[in-house]
Amino acid sequence: MSEMKTTVTSAGAEMTEEEKEKLLEQFDKESKTRKFGSTWLKKLYRVFAILVTVYHLIFASGLYMPETLKHRSIHVAMILILAFMLYPATKKASRRRIAWYDWLLIGLAALVPIYMCLDYINIINRAGRPDLLDVLIGTVLTLVVLEATRRVCGLALPIISVIFMLYALMGTKQGLIPIDIPGIFLHRGYTWQKLMSHYFSNTEGIYGSSVNVASTYIFLFIVFGEVMNKCGMGQFFNDFANAIAGGTKGGPAKVAVVASGLLGMINGAAVAVVVTTGSFTIPLMKKSGYDDEFSGAVVATGSVGGQLMPPVMGAAAFIMADTLGMKYNELLISAIIPAVIYYMGILFQIQFRAEKLGMRGTPKEQLPRLSQVMKEYGHLALPILFLVYMLFFSGKTVIMAAFYTIIFTILVAQCRKNTRMSLQDIIDAMVASAKSNVSVAIACACVGIIVGSCSITGFALNMANTIISIGGKSLMFTLVFTMITCMILGMGLPSIPSYIITSTIAAPALVQLGIPALVAHMFCFYFAMFANLTPPVALCAFAAAGIAGGNPMKTGWASVKLALAGFILPYMFVYNTDLLLLDTPLAKAIQVAVTAAVGVFLISVAVEGYLFGKVKPLFRVVCLAGAYLLIDSGLVTDLIGIAVFAAIVIFQKTISKKHATIAA
Repeated sequence: MSEMKTTVTSAGAEMTEEEKEKLLEQFDKESKTRKFGSTWLKKLYRVFAILVTVYHLIFASGLYMPETLKHRSIHVAMILILAFMLYPATKKASRRRIAWYDWLLIGLAALVPIYMCLDYINIINRAGRPDLLDVLIGTVLTLVVLEATRRVCGLALPIISVIFMLYALMGTKQGLIPIDIPGIFLHRGYTWQKLMSHYFSNTEGIYGSSVNVASTYIFLFIVFGEVMNKCGMGQFFNDFANAIAGGTKGGPAKVAVVASGLLGMINGAAVAVVVTTGSFTIPLMKKSGYDDEFSGAVVATGSVGGQLMPPVMGAAAFIMADTLGMKYNELLISAIIPAVIYYMGILFQIQFRAEKLGMRGTPKEQLPRLSQVMKEYGHLALPILFLVYMLFFSGKTVIMAAFYTIIFTILVAQCRKNTRMSLQDIIDAMVASAKSNVSVAIACACVGIIVGSCSITGFALNMANTIISIGGKSLMFTLVFTMITCMILGMGLPSIPSYIITSTIAAPALVQLGIPALVAHMFCFYFAMFANLTPPVALCAFAAAGIAGGNPMKTGWASVKLALAGFILPYMFVYNTDLLLLDTPLAKAIQVAVTAAVGVFLISVAVEGYLFGKVKPLFRVVCLAGAYLLIDSGLVTDLIGIAVFAAIVIFQKTISKKHATIAA
């Protein structure tokens, strides 16, 4: 960890592009790609990447829509080919040329969809009764997916996948490995032939729902994000945040939260967002008086929260909607209040700390004017509004909404010279889109091995029973054990596979206790996201520490403290489902939003120990008690919680006036 501080310039200035790239590669394995040494390799890669993006855009437009398994096999093969082109096998392997064995793997990856397309009807008819060639192709597919995942995402996800494969193969009745599994996890076992057929020839294995989502919604929204980046959306978000919040107390930190959240909402890659926004917001925060660890924590928590914020929510939300069989716009509505409350919690703490440290905002003359920002970049807000319209009011599918929004964004960007996209910019965006999709799609394909193993063995149901058994059929204990399971499984994994694994294994336990499926999945979703902030493996926090020059573990714990409201929110919407607006009347929705906001306010006061002045330890405990009461949806507990809030505010205000009078 000592090397981490060397990534920051001694003056704490904004990082260069080279420094950003090195830091991103240090914490995000997905960024360690080849830099081709020959012109023909560069051209080959770019042409193929463009073809990949064009294929997915054509599919989205409806001009060419092959059968389900054909499309998914073509998608996975394309992504596998890109993975073997971009990611070297080892640290010592050349990053300037493609090795002979990489070409072999590329050929094997291409072989799978060719076989699928040529013998599609027979493969479908033989599902569950594979012939030798089916088993061979299934084995090739499984092995190349595991190898590509190792290169792109690291060892954690392939190791977990192999463990689940071995689990499926165990069993004395029919299993390849004649070992009985003790207790409730016992199953009959499966042969290699049966398992490979399950992974390859149906939609419950590698070509499962996660690949479906990756090949449609996620791919298109990543294209949308890359187009937005090319036309200057990042600059717009930064200038807009500075204009509205930069001059307030703790302004640089508030700007960091808003900018990170807006970019993270579209980008979905939290570590990349940390490096992108943190490189210029962290030096400003440190200059204004925040310490290294807090500055890093602000960017980390803001970036992770982007995946919780509608209308895009990164990418995992698409998988949740597909898994639950619900409309994406319905999921967005449910996610609004918790996401806003999460960011309110962060902003409250920033405000209280700024007041405690006696900070001032950035001088007005150093800030961009809102009118000028809107004049130069305001039209870039139109694609977001257009997307909201398409999702909620047009009646179009999410895929068509994304497709039309991409076209609309390119057209809107042409309105001003500073955002206008040339043909080269559009081509670069297409290449970047294909590259950005590799890590997501590879992870989704590999997760299919885990999900497929769970579905064929019944592991998820057995795990749910185990969690409930450990929790003693107590909802609170079961929630705690589910949270711990999600946090452990999410350590070191990208957010999408983390959510898929945790929801597959842990969500059924909550559903068995009578919790609505959406609530159970949102509970797992939140804690899968927050695994990026929680030590001992907190990739977002560690990346932010690398920029700020702070201690990585201290930055991780500072992130947990800053995001404390987010850790409590899942419990709040389990006990009060109105927070997710499930068949909730408007009056009730306003009530729960207000009480949740008050609860988060009290949590922030307790954490920072400041409100108009220093808050005594006893009153901090009272604040936590008041916040806890507001978790319950009962009228009595809400009234008591509001009373605690009013009493604390009045008392602290009175005390601060007395101190001011004495000082005068």
